[in-house]
Amino acid sequence: MTYRSPWLERLQAISLALPEATQQWTFEMDTFRVRTKIFVWVMENKGIDAIVIKGRPGDKEMLMSADPHRFFDTPYLGLKGWFSVRLSDDTDWDEIEDLIDTSYRLIAPKRLSARLPG
Repeated sequence: MTYRSPWLERLQAISLALPEATQQWTFEMDTFRVRTKIFVWVMENKGIDAIVIKGRPGDKEMLMSADPHRFFDTPYLGLKGWFSVRLSDDTDWDEIEDLIDTSYRLIAPKRLSARLPG
């Protein structure tokens, strides 16, 4: 059985607008990559829809302490700054766009990140 998030179109619009971003189906999950490196992946686990992204040092801890229902640790990758963000009907898509932008900037080559505003 393959899983496709009900929020996939919104995630595609945000992620694929970034320079050289692509989408790839990997391990029965949608992933968004810059060149070959993943900057977002979409997951479902025990009925929870979420994205996994990389944050700056301290982002994960700050967000998880502010709202542990929406932000939670990602097994195995949490030590490297990755964390999960629960998606729901109440999702703040401006916030998701900012988080994806940050993850992209941390993963993308500097020359590509430099093409982004700000």
